Amino acid sequence: MDNKELSYYYEKFKYGEDNFHNLMQYRVKEILLISTFYDAYIFEHDSLLSEQIVGEYHQLNLTTVPRITSVPTGEEALNLLREKRYDLVITTMRTGEANTFELSRKIKQLQPELPIILMLAVKSDIVIVNRNRDRLSYIESVFLWNGDSKLILAMIKYVEDKKNAPYDTENGLVKVILLVEDSINFISIYLPLLYTEIMEQTQRLISEELNDNQKYNRMRTRPKVIVTDNYEEGMRLYQQYREHLLCVMSDMEFYHNDELDEEAGIKFLKTIKRENPDLACILQSSVLANRRIAEDLGVTFFHKQSQFLLKDLRNFIVENLGFGDLVFRDEQGGEIGRAKNLLDFERIIPELPMDVVLFHTRRKDFSSWLIAHGEMQIARKLRPVEAEDFGSYDIYRQFLLNQFKSLRRERNRGKIVSLNRESLGIEDAITRISSGSLGGKGRGLAFFNSFLVTTEFESNFRGVRIKIPQTTIIGTTGFSSFVSDNNLFELRNCDDDDEIKRCFIGGELSLQIMDKLRIYLEEVRTPIAVRSSGLLEDSQSQPFAGVYQTYMLPNNSNDIDDRLNQLATAVKLVYSSVFLNDTRSYIENLNYIIEEESMAVLIQKVVGEQYDHFFYPHLSGVAQSFNYYPIGNMDNQDGAASIAVGLGQSVVEGEKSFRFCPEYPTVSYLADEDILKSTQIEFYAIDLDKKDFDIQQGEFETLSKQGMYIAEKHKNLYNMASVWDPENQRIVDGISCAGPRIINFANILKYNVFPLADIIKRVLAVTQVALGIPVEIEFAVDLTKNEAEGIFPTFYMLQVRPMTVNLEDEFVDMESIKPDDLLLYTEEGLGNGVIDDIYDIIFIDPDKFDKTETREMVEEINSLNTMMKEQGKEYILIGPGRWGTRDRFLGIPVIWSQISKAKIIVEVGLEDYNIEPSQGTHFFHNVVALNIGYFYVKYQKKAESFIDWNHIKSVEGATKYKYFVHIASCKPFKVIMDGKNHRSMICKSCVTERLL
Repeated sequence: MDNKELSYYYEKFKYGEDNFHNLMQYRVKEILLISTFYDAYIFEHDSLLSEQIVGEYHQLNLTTVPRITSVPTGEEALNLLREKRYDLVITTMRTGEANTFELSRKIKQLQPELPIILMLAVKSDIVIVNRNRDRLSYIESVFLWNGDSKLILAMIKYVEDKKNAPYDTENGLVKVILLVEDSINFISIYLPLLYTEIMEQTQRLISEELNDNQKYNRMRTRPKVIVTDNYEEGMRLYQQYREHLLCVMSDMEFYHNDELDEEAGIKFLKTIKRENPDLACILQSSVLANRRIAEDLGVTFFHKQSQFLLKDLRNFIVENLGFGDLVFRDEQGGEIGRAKNLLDFERIIPELPMDVVLFHTRRKDFSSWLIAHGEMQIARKLRPVEAEDFGSYDIYRQFLLNQFKSLRRERNRGKIVSLNRESLGIEDAITRISSGSLGGKGRGLAFFNSFLVTTEFESNFRGVRIKIPQTTIIGTTGFSSFVSDNNLFELRNCDDDDEIKRCFIGGELSLQIMDKLRIYLEEVRTPIAVRSSGLLEDSQSQPFAGVYQTYMLPNNSNDIDDRLNQLATAVKLVYSSVFLNDTRSYIENLNYIIEEESMAVLIQKVVGEQYDHFFYPHLSGVAQSFNYYPIGNMDNQDGAASIAVGLGQSVVEGEKSFRFCPEYPTVSYLADEDILKSTQIEFYAIDLDKKDFDIQQGEFETLSKQGMYIAEKHKNLYNMASVWDPENQRIVDGISCAGPRIINFANILKYNVFPLADIIKRVLAVTQVALGIPVEIEFAVDLTKNEAEGIFPTFYMLQVRPMTVNLEDEFVDMESIKPDDLLLYTEEGLGNGVIDDIYDIIFIDPDKFDKTETREMVEEINSLNTMMKEQGKEYILIGPGRWGTRDRFLGIPVIWSQISKAKIIVEVGLEDYNIEPSQGTHFFHNVVALNIGYFYVKYQKKAESFIDWNHIKSVEGATKYKYFVHIASCKPFKVIMDGKNHRSMICKSCVTERLL
């Protein structure tokens, strides 16, 4: 599926935002969004963005919402701009253009007055922008995508306010909030919060004054937010709107007279307070000592590094800033009932007296209310209808009810709907508990689910189903309320993880969430997985995969209260993971604060069937669209997959699994005898007999690891296994004869009894096009088939996430390096570019390595990593086996926060310890997504790849610990990575200066 075809289907993703038009004097009605298809979906639909826009426009008594046209490249954008006028262009760095800044110049040539906003996908892009400040003249403003969908709404309001403020302040007496801030990150945090609070205040006033038309009309004059990033423009705006200012928010340091002025904020606010001492002002600074200056000025101070920053800002807005239901009434004006949504309408209509139904029919109230709620399709159908057109009034009532049910059922396919007993039965819908963002995993699943429904993707595979598991999401509002209601925010500084978990488990979920969870459990009696979906998790900006745990629940107790308690505890433990020390460390390493993370929770039916007292799928796996280890005729773009019998822990944890290329599924990576040695011999399943389990121990607490003979006993190996023929030293397909079983999925990959390779290949291709970068997916397959009952083999997508983002490829001249200059050389390296500012190496002395003491090694490397963090230094980490494995005999079982300052990670093989590199794990994903160099040096007596242990161990001044050795060089080690060809090298510090 190419861009053009995906573009066609993407138009079907839109949830009605083009049903409105003709707003106020200047409104952004037409937006041109230049981005990848995945970015466009997230920007438009995260946290029910369409509903937010609809609600905001309706509550202001306005009649249209912006229509967003999405294109994936700058060239397509320019073609559209030659034919049509737009009100706003939002562009990302991934536009297909070699230069985003040049694209903005070309756009301005076509439409000089057209505002252009640059949306950065990752924080590192700010460096690119700052290097090109002189080329920003064609760009209105720059924002950083932070996982909050409200940023799109904020950008729209930003442009509208800038255009409307002059007229609206003079004629509508609206107030103005002036923000002077040159930090792209801060602007991107402030504006969504400002506008969210403004809209909430407007909604509340409209709700309270529903019948006060005068008050209702005044709500159209909500405060405007005007933003600038320099002193001169700030003073001009202050003078222009001084009579209408509600408050002023100022950074400490910004541009003054074309130079960065460390005291620009002081000068700015001092002038304003001298002229207007009663005006509410905020001074924000990264320097805590500036609080005294703010106090002297008589203004509020915000410390930018404070954990309370967002909370304080929210409180300030609420304290300083001043959609209604359809009400059914009789002809005397008495209220009979009210509906907030379509489902309420369905429930109320059968109970309403007929004279009330006729009263609202004559007034066209039904169609008017539906238009305001974006339901144009049914509104147009109902508007000309009269009750007298039907044989009886009861038939007319039934007609109304049928229309609403049909519309809601169709609109819910592939959508996110509120959880109730009825919605749990809607096919291809995600149910939702609580509002807020869906989080990283939730966004990816929602996108893929909508794609499946819209494109009917599975029609390409006869007799096969492709879907996501039944999924319920608790939005991030549930997390915020839980932390607030139970006074848990102070635990963000607690060093005791057990205490954090205890306090969270002791907290109480809201009655609304508990009631919804009970309804869920009354309908679902099979095992469930409770997964994290952090706001930052699995996004392109911040890879959080592997930071949080998943909790697997058997969900088979006869006492629903027991099951409810287990589920609630799992949800609370997912919430607590945001505050745990490893998570906080990870967030800090990404230069974020804990308040910027929020948590949604995914509750999914576990894929599989019950066999005896075990529950598991036939197979599970992970696949990537970019293959870092191609062999033979394979290409990087052909992708790679690893699969295993049973639950996916075998693959994710780096245990034995079967790896193949979806493009060449019959090509083996290993010789037959090596396949025998590496074949999967155990599988994971949920143990349904486990009644008394401690859920705090994580996902493995309810799992059981069984020998492969158990799966064969369950008759589940027929399509997954072959037999080793020791006499002929070969693999025989199928399990019809005796002999050691080899899990190579021959019937599936060679004889295509289930089109797994083709499904993976097409899913990877289309999701990579949609996201615009290489992707990784997790999946499970249930091969159960009963055509008489409509049961078909099914491929379930569990996750989709980006692998990495790298906009600035660096040229690497590998041929200029001599072998004698090298400390390390490998042809199995990941990463791209040149690093020349690393002075430290931490390695395990191979002569002292003992695989039975790897847990002790974790403690030592954690201490060393903490020391490096305190010194603000990065280092090269070298050690035998796999970094991050949970099997302590396969390597060092660290978690990311314990080696977070490692810029280069090296896995090496020893003569008697030649472990294959880690593949398909969360840890691996984080290494790649964070652009960490990852090298593998296999032990071979004659090999092109090598590590010069003699040189490393002979470096003078090294500090030796029990297991590790720390080299702190006065000269840097130069690291060169050729990502395309997988060649990587580390130069000796003594020759780095010559090579620089």
